[in-house]
Amino acid sequence: MNRLEKEYNEKIVPSLREKYNYKSVMAVPKLDKIVINMGVGDATSNSKLIDAAVADLKAISGQQPVITKAKKAVAGFKVREGQAIGCKVTLRGDNMYNFLDKLISITLPRVRDFRGISPKSFDGRGNYTLGLTEQLIFSEVDYDKVVKVRGMDIVFVTTANTNEEALDLLKGFGMPFKK
Repeated sequence: MNRLEKEYNEKIVPSLREKYNYKSVMAVPKLDKIVINMGVGDATSNSKLIDAAVADLKAISGQQPVITKAKKAVAGFKVREGQAIGCKVTLRGDNMYNFLDKLISITLPRVRDFRGISPKSFDGRGNYTLGLTEQLIFSEVDYDKVVKVRGMDIVFVTTANTNEEALDLLKGFGMPFKK
């Protein structure tokens, strides 16, 4: 069992249960999955950029990414339907907790001038999205092999019904929110 999973069961569940008066342990919100998405808009002109993004995402997550394709053709962006325009990874279980632990304790503190993440990026249904501007903050990414610096979105999908519950859940895991 991972450190964060153990902490969730021993500390976070009882504190959330007490604060929100849940009758059952099953009603307590939990982290369902983490989705890491990397858009590669330049892939319209150079398809080799997708392979570099896939390699970076695989190093970061430890899982093989899925290449995402365009659903519609957009002439203004020179995108054809079915063309590869990004990649994503869905983490669940042990991989999810390992990634979250690494993100909170190693990766985010490495960001220059880091003052915490915004508590305003919730979607209204208890999911949180964190946008990163570069993949170089992850220690797994080899600086010399980076083809192009690109950002990514990390979405934390929870079973919480409200933003407040999800915020308390993520704070319990140790996410460094701004005050």
